[in-house]
Amino acid sequence: MSRYLAPAQIAELLGIDIAEVIELVHEGRLRGAQLGSPARWRVEEASIEEYLAAQSEDARRMALWRQSQTASFPEVWGTSSAHSR
Repeated sequence: MSRYLAPAQIAELLGIDIAEVIELVHEGRLRGAQLGSPARWRVEEASIEEYLAAQSEDARRMALWRQSQTASFPEVWGTSSAHSR
């Protein structure tokens, strides 16, 4: 069974504002639902790990992209004579 956390708990864990947590739910980057009466937002705990993994992957790809932008042509294509024909 899934465990759900309040947006304030998620905000504290991620170091962001509660409004940003709700925005991440609306964007589909975190899974959440309005539960209870009165309805209050709750976020599925497992989606936090998925969100953080996606953020890490994005950062890794951005770092690789930056490295590729600063690489010299020989580093990218090698120095063999086959490429210079």
